[in-house]
Amino acid sequence: MGTVATAAHTRDNSSVSARLETQLLIWIAQRLPRAINSDHLSTLGLASMALAGLSFAAFRLTPWAAAGVGVALVLNWFGDSLDGTVARVRDQQRPRYGFYVDHVIDLAGTTMLLAGLGCSGLMHPLVAAAVLAAYLLVSSESFLATHAVGVFRMSFVGVGPTELRLLLIAGALRAAQSAWVEPFGYAPIRLFDLAGVAGIVGLLLAFVVSSVRNTRVLYVAEPVPAVRDTQRAA
Repeated sequence: MGTVATAAHTRDNSSVSARLETQLLIWIAQRLPRAINSDHLSTLGLASMALAGLSFAAFRLTPWAAAGVGVALVLNWFGDSLDGTVARVRDQQRPRYGFYVDHVIDLAGTTMLLAGLGCSGLMHPLVAAAVLAAYLLVSSESFLATHAVGVFRMSFVGVGPTELRLLLIAGALRAAQSAWVEPFGYAPIRLFDLAGVAGIVGLLLAFVVSSVRNTRVLYVAEPVPAVRDTQRAA
């Protein structure tokens, strides 16, 4: 999400919205006032995730909190997706700084978002904690793969950060009407509990698939060295 590509690694974003989103972000970056730089946008991305978490927590008080969730996630898309594009368009890239700060913000922001969901009454706290654990597991593998393989993957089966934001907004609007659903006619279950379990399964699947793929790539790139006959060499 807004990470600056470097010679050491490349970004792989195969999400459904990636091509259109890239074109839109470049168009915006070219017209953004020069007084606004990538650091301002990164700060906006972090602050808006805090707002999203607080808005989810506010569901205990009013369903109108869904509006806050929507606004916060749109602002998060603007700040978090645009910061790296602005740096590239203006040729102001800071590869190590950008990569580090961007992902520290992602980790902190996602933690605040899920904390808000856990306090909202829309999702059981244990489900929110499990989603966070699965997210941190996938993030850790992604960072390791970026270092070892040189590829930072931003999506899985066509779903990337932008698609996740849209799903969260749609879920918040649905929860403003009713937080419960009856899948396939079974007993009512909270919408965000159902989505959380699906998210956990998806994240764990992404972790396994990526781990196996990267292990195979590295195994081929670095085969087991042949055993040397030290006695004969002596």
